[in-house]
Amino acid sequence: MQFTFSELKEKEVVNLQDGKKLGKVVDLSFLYPENKLLGIVVPNGKGWHSKKNELFIDIKCIAKIGDDVILVNVGFAKDKPDGKDRCPPSKPPAPKPPVCGAETRRSYEEYE
Repeated sequence: MQFTFSELKEKEVVNLQDGKKLGKVVDLSFLYPENKLLGIVVPNGKGWHSKKNELFIDIKCIAKIGDDVILVNVGFAKDKPDGKDRCPPSKPPAPKPPVCGAETRRSYEEYE
């Protein structure tokens, strides 16, 4: 299944744990050049959007992407005896600093 960011940001994000609407997608987090999607960012709470009021949802917490809704599994598991998060909200991992040097450069053939 393929989506553009324009299509994703129109979809409502709903938590399967409690049925609450978390809002619409405001951002994506991905790694380049690994081409790996890390997760989505939704507003956390009401009010004006700011970096403090955003919730990062890891890609492994996304249960289903439908035509008009994205179902996520975020929250505490009440049926687990340890009470640990099934898929806890977190911050995206910090990007690794680039390493300079000839051994880390790509060859020109990779770009053709």
